[in-house]
Amino acid sequence: MSPEPGLRVGFVPGVILRKWRTIFEERYPSVPIGLVEVAEAAVRETLDAGVVDFVFARLPVATDGVHVIRLYDEVPVVWVSKDHPISLFDEVAASDLSAERVLTEVSPSSIDQVVDGEAVLRVPLSVARTESRRDLVYRPVVDAEPTTIALVWSVDNENTSLDDFIGVVRGRTANSSRSARPSPEPREAKPAPRRPPAKNPPRAGAARPRPPRRGRRG
Repeated sequence: MSPEPGLRVGFVPGVILRKWRTIFEERYPSVPIGLVEVAEAAVRETLDAGVVDFVFARLPVATDGVHVIRLYDEVPVVWVSKDHPISLFDEVAASDLSAERVLTEVSPSSIDQVVDGEAVLRVPLSVARTESRRDLVYRPVVDAEPTTIALVWSVDNENTSLDDFIGVVRGRTANSSRSARPSPEPREAKPAPRRPPAKNPPRAGAARPRPPRRGRRG
């Protein structure tokens, strides 16, 4: 039986973890990672049940009892059949979708409806890329609000590796990570040795003593 993962990472569809996971595994090779795909609607349920240590979630998420770090925004796109008139555009506005049946949840049923031309799907660009299909195309929706990916974890989570992974995500270097030992406190500086007081200089105008005169030789 395989050992329990040292860090359980949840992520919603569309999130790519390859870069962060690679850096973390190189920096902390003794900490195994378990990946769990989490449905958007089940983020809090999964966290509260302790199934994962944290989730790369798509906002909004209920924030009571959790920490949230916003990471990046996603471009909204509309996913349509290759035969749909929208496929001829380079980009669309929300008004171009007013006559369409717009779906927002990706599922086998919703994708089938899009393929058949019965609906269009409005999703983040990352989802359209990871779920790429030859019979569908996507176009940016230029005036739609972007979605946001955030790191979410319980305030009660005490997994020490969590801080290390958060450091990787936020771009902290190996030398500046929280796990690095703090620098030693500077020693108290010793006072400089006191110099003896300088002799009093001659006062201005005072006559200097003349050297003794030498006697003449016979």
